[in-house]
Amino acid sequence: MTDAVPKLETLSAERLREEQDLTMRTPRRKYGVAARLLFATMDVFYGKAGSLAKYRVLEVIARVPYQAWEQVAYIAITHIYRRPDFARRIFERVKETREQQDNEQLHLLIFEELTHRQSGREGFIRYRIIPQILAFLYYHLSWLLYVVKPGWSYRLNADFEDHAEHEYMQFVSDNPQLEELPHEGCFEEEYGHFDSIADLIRQIGYDERVHKLESVARMSEPRFR
Repeated sequence: MTDAVPKLETLSAERLREEQDLTMRTPRRKYGVAARLLFATMDVFYGKAGSLAKYRVLEVIARVPYQAWEQVAYIAITHIYRRPDFARRIFERVKETREQQDNEQLHLLIFEELTHRQSGREGFIRYRIIPQILAFLYYHLSWLLYVVKPGWSYRLNADFEDHAEHEYMQFVSDNPQLEELPHEGCFEEEYGHFDSIADLIRQIGYDERVHKLESVARMSEPRFR
């Protein structure tokens, strides 16, 4: 991993606002066809406007590329265990993808908690069945691209994470009332304490940028062989 990629860390309130400003000044990536199709599909089912419920669905999908890469890496290890140096490099990749996956899992749990506090019931098909179908399809696409050419899968994930980064930072900008809502959640020990829901979502947006840069840094890597 290149030194240019920042590490995941819990940022101060001042830093979070700086990172939000940076995101808002940075143009979105030029998304590929698969990413644009996924985003359009989500807009059809969940609307173009940002919402906590929509972002929970986004995080259901966000985990699956890391799961796909981890699975491919495990398969690769079984074929090259007689090359210990190469096997160790793949094992380090497995640990890296696990950390990324765990971070995305925390995002999902946090959005689940936030949406649970909102009033009103959500449709079971729309918010439970459809997200799993989208995640299933996205997993297999990520897996297939990774097997054929890892850079293609990393590029797709970079598009996805860039989209999430901009969505979250824009959502905070569009909803200034979030600055006044204190954050008290079940996952503070694992994820960190934030003074407001706005800062919490800014932190998640920053995490997505780190994941994006990690994927960009991996685009030129050859496939396992």
